[in-house]
Amino acid sequence: MRFKDQVLKLTPYQPGKSIDEVKRQFGLERIIKLASNENPFGCSEKVLKTIQEFDGSFALYPDGYATDIRMVLSERLGVKPTQLIFGNGSDENIQIISRALLRPGYNTVMSTGTFSQYKHNAIIEGAEVREVPSVNGEHDLEAMLQAIDERTNVVWVCNPNNPTGAYIGKDALLSFINRVPKETLVVLDEAYFEYVVAEDYLDSIDLVDQFENLIILRTFSKAYGLASLRIGYGISNEKVIRALEPARGPFNTGTLAQKAAIAALEDQEYVEMCKQKNREGLEQFYQFCDEHDLSYHPSQTNFILVDFKVDGDEVFQFLQKRGYIVRSGKGLGFPTSVRITVGSVDQNSGVLSAIKEFLTERSTIL
Repeated sequence: MRFKDQVLKLTPYQPGKSIDEVKRQFGLERIIKLASNENPFGCSEKVLKTIQEFDGSFALYPDGYATDIRMVLSERLGVKPTQLIFGNGSDENIQIISRALLRPGYNTVMSTGTFSQYKHNAIIEGAEVREVPSVNGEHDLEAMLQAIDERTNVVWVCNPNNPTGAYIGKDALLSFINRVPKETLVVLDEAYFEYVVAEDYLDSIDLVDQFENLIILRTFSKAYGLASLRIGYGISNEKVIRALEPARGPFNTGTLAQKAAIAALEDQEYVEMCKQKNREGLEQFYQFCDEHDLSYHPSQTNFILVDFKVDGDEVFQFLQKRGYIVRSGKGLGFPTSVRITVGSVDQNSGVLSAIKEFLTERSTIL
């Protein structure tokens, strides 16, 4: 069979190990997963009630246009319903954009040390990938502009960035978008938008009418706690959305996901509570890292990237054996670091205690 050469050379996305898998491997009863940036507090009670009261038929296809959530979300964001596209999580929206715009003979620009699926999908589509080295875990926007030419179809900006948690301020972002050629689509990936507290972070929704070459990606997987239901969305001008829609699968978001997303939007108090608890959790990590002289990136997300100055897999394996699943930085472009999702107070205390044990054992060996 004649598969694409680039597909045969690619490694599938490697998610963090499941809780059950780690339990079996190490014979543990209790596992705390802090690897995939899920909301440790789950979803709103309103979501659970909506799912429990669902009385529809599982034999029927979902609404392919996602009409109800489209109307609710468009009203909340202050955009037209036709300015939205829905995907099976942000991952599918990234895939849709790549499918519609990337192909051999053209290129795409992104930073190193950012979300891996930008590059992954570009390779599948046969486009040239231009990775611009990040600076201290941040996008080098000026260098990214220099990498763009007349054959650049997409430029990816993850804000705040995964896996570093760094963000781009309003002035720098506006300056960048203003200078990107109008023929190049700027993808502003804001998966962690709801967690941001920086005062100079730009609420970018107003920009979609100002810039015809901009699309914003957001998701219900993170702060809203709906990762297992897989629903994300993009916001752009109507022309871009119309062009992308044919690349979208006909029934790509499920009925329960659409209903759950509506219920989640109706409980903004819950989202604010999660945001506040997340900031408190980050402070736990900051204090610990400062006390133990560990380098880290200040984060505007629900995770923290900590540099242990040793092989990240070593830290990962040590914590996993003690019942804590985190993410080694080796596969994320930061080989001596570990990315840790911020959990509850107790979960944070537990993993920090295990990290202290690691540091103590290593210092004894050295």
